[in-house]
Amino acid sequence: MTAKSVSHADLVKASAADVRAAIRDGSYDGHTAGLAAGKLQCNLAILPERYALDFLRFCQRNPKPCPIVGISDSGNPALPTLGRDIDIRTDVSKYRVFVNGNLDKEVTDITDIWTDDLVTVALGCSFTFENALLRAGIPVRHSETGKNVPMYRSNIDLVPAGRFSGRMVVTMRPIPEAQVAEAREISSRFPQAHGAPIAAGDPAQIGIADLSQPDWGDAVDIRPGEVPVFWACGVTPQNVLLDAGLPICVTHSPGHMLIADVAEDAETTIMKPV
Repeated sequence: MTAKSVSHADLVKASAADVRAAIRDGSYDGHTAGLAAGKLQCNLAILPERYALDFLRFCQRNPKPCPIVGISDSGNPALPTLGRDIDIRTDVSKYRVFVNGNLDKEVTDITDIWTDDLVTVALGCSFTFENALLRAGIPVRHSETGKNVPMYRSNIDLVPAGRFSGRMVVTMRPIPEAQVAEAREISSRFPQAHGAPIAAGDPAQIGIADLSQPDWGDAVDIRPGEVPVFWACGVTPQNVLLDAGLPICVTHSPGHMLIADVAEDAETTIMKPV
């Protein structure tokens, strides 16, 4: 029986383990922006082992959108460097399952499709550095308004590896003009969470025609005196995996991240057993 439903507001002050528990028992299936403050949030790519090496090469060549923070053993749903009790089959609030390059379904549990040759690659997420922005008094509009971060396709080409290639996806946050430099400096401290922004100002410079129409997530207001600032986004590998046409692969749904037990400070915690 599914546990009683809980809301995003119910989980704002919950620990990473408690958020994962709510996801695992089916009581929460929403986005994870603003949850488990101070803990690393991860994008996911789950793919057959025979394609994993080329995908890891692709990530190494494109570290801004694809910063690797964890890799599983083949067929093992655990990620011991990111948490003691993580089951990648159940601990993400929503997954996307792709078959032969097409979206087959969105689900909240992938236990029934798990096989012994699947490898999980966890990638850093920009949700991680948002807590640092907030501590510095820099607004994060989508969190303020209870929305998912807006995400857009860009015209920025990526460095290919094997069958993996494509263009970067970016997130956008409106930042007061006087705080853009500070936002850049703060986010640069988190290279495993996309680091510093890749652009600011006119969205057309990176191929975005209309900020009111994000490709994923929710549109947010840009107020007088604010500048749209763009960061590399972990939805990028989703598009790349889709274009590669793998027989099967699984990703998180945009905004529905894996929350790890390790702290968001990449320099001291990522890739160490916890």
